Amino acid sequence: MMTLCFTGIRSFPKLWKSNPYLGLSLGHSYLSLFLKDCYGIREQRKWFSLKTVSAQNTKAVNLLVAKSRYVRKGDEGSNKEVSSDSHLFAAGAARKRSQMNPLREDHALPPVRNTIQLPTKPLNSEEWDKLKEDFKGDANFASWIISQMAHSRSSVDVAKSLLAWVAAKNNGIVGYDLLVRYLYLCVFHKQTSEVIDVYEIMKARYKRLEPGAYTLLIQGLVHSDRWKEALLLLEDVKKVLVPSVRNYNDCIEGALLHQDVSLAWNLYQELLGRDLIPMLKTLKAFFDFGKNVKDDQYSNKLLDILLYLRNNHLYPEESFAHSIKTWFESAPGEQWKGQFTTIKESGQCSGCGKTMESIHLSPEEYEFLKGKIMRDVIDGGDQYKKTTPQELKRFQNFVKCCPPFDIVIDGLNVAKTFPKARESQVLLDVVSQLAKQNLQLLVLGRKHMLTQHSRWRKDEMKKVQKQASCFFADNISEDDPFLLYATLQSGNHCKFITKDLMRDHKACLRDAKTQRLFFKWQQGHQLAIINRLTRSKITFQHIPSYNTVVQTTGDSWHIPYDEDTVERYSYEVPTKWLCLHRKT
Repeated sequence: MMTLCFTGIRSFPKLWKSNPYLGLSLGHSYLSLFLKDCYGIREQRKWFSLKTVSAQNTKAVNLLVAKSRYVRKGDEGSNKEVSSDSHLFAAGAARKRSQMNPLREDHALPPVRNTIQLPTKPLNSEEWDKLKEDFKGDANFASWIISQMAHSRSSVDVAKSLLAWVAAKNNGIVGYDLLVRYLYLCVFHKQTSEVIDVYEIMKARYKRLEPGAYTLLIQGLVHSDRWKEALLLLEDVKKVLVPSVRNYNDCIEGALLHQDVSLAWNLYQELLGRDLIPMLKTLKAFFDFGKNVKDDQYSNKLLDILLYLRNNHLYPEESFAHSIKTWFESAPGEQWKGQFTTIKESGQCSGCGKTMESIHLSPEEYEFLKGKIMRDVIDGGDQYKKTTPQELKRFQNFVKCCPPFDIVIDGLNVAKTFPKARESQVLLDVVSQLAKQNLQLLVLGRKHMLTQHSRWRKDEMKKVQKQASCFFADNISEDDPFLLYATLQSGNHCKFITKDLMRDHKACLRDAKTQRLFFKWQQGHQLAIINRLTRSKITFQHIPSYNTVVQTTGDSWHIPYDEDTVERYSYEVPTKWLCLHRKT
């Protein structure tokens, strides 16, 4: 049997023999879940085979690929309060709404508990034996311990003593899952020499790895003098599947770290060519490196990155915004000055006074978006699965016979804005206030709203019908497609009122350009009710007048960025800006 000397992991007392069975049974399937969920490795459709070099390793190995949730960076953060006058799509607004919702429950599964305390120093064989005796649970003891160590970021030395104990108990054999989790700790603690030792063992022992191990090895190697071997691993990944964004990020970071600028840009272009969205830390690395580069071609590429952020509605993190500011201010002979600021409701920058681009769509953009929504959302059929063709036709004829509307109101949604108030009274208050402004109104509702009830009074609903056009659909019908249809058919001036953020309808749009236009249109047209004062006075949130994207006039740049202390959901936009302008 082929044997591998364990001298690479320096304190191991035994030879490490190649294992004819890697032990990746159901009990070990947590490896895939851990690497993807905790380490951020994206799910792939294919997995590498785990075949050892030794001809004696003939047993089939199956990896159970655990599906895990991908958490957007933009959906993480702290719980900073949002002021009451911030608009519906402002960063942090959703977090505040969720905190105010008394019905919200946390359905997360409780963590697995065990009475064992993780060791804080390396243990000898007798101490590990004693700890195993105290272990209560059906899981494999070594696998459970190493997974807890990985989650707790235990020291490499403690994990190493565990693997030495396992090897001593198993004739020098250590399972694949233990080895990869040990590798994770080595990478996390930047123990480069240990990463290289594990790399040598895995290279000799296995012909192919699964993506999680490749990702760890690539990240660990790029910080060593053997960083170019990470590129060989990247090529191995390409033979089976598309490398992850993280794989590219680590290789680009390694290339910049070792001054190979051409390679870094080539990898970046390859990443874009695969329709992958680069990690913000990748883009930040180019700006950080650029402080030491006096090259117009390099500078132009950095400006192209800013335009990429604009075109894809991406927002740098706060540290990235600082890197951009530093790069501009360090450019020789350019005389750029940066400051962190906000934009006024009028759309003017509080720093330099320039006016931001309008949130409103051009006539060409509006017609393009209208056509796309009619085809993909309205006429797609899926959204009308609860609506009969006869009712749809009735609604379309109804809209055709009415003059263009100024505001379309989701009646049921609006009526439930204030839970302690009677629904029909809330709806009447909203309609009455808007009707005083001589606005052409449409109220969309359902037939049950016309039936006398403690929450729905007939006399109040009759007053609503006198002041607005009304369409009451069947009780099982969907409201949102009717609202979109009526609003878009009325023209670019028409606004709509609902608390629904319409993420499902945005998802129906088939390309990124249309989704961005839809969100821009939504920001400029969706009204939200924020308060109901005495005497039936309703307060609406303001609609922002400017578009929250990276923008430039040539002698200025305005870049919205994510604050470290604010939790921004993916459908929200930042409220803080980096203002850059040339000194006069």
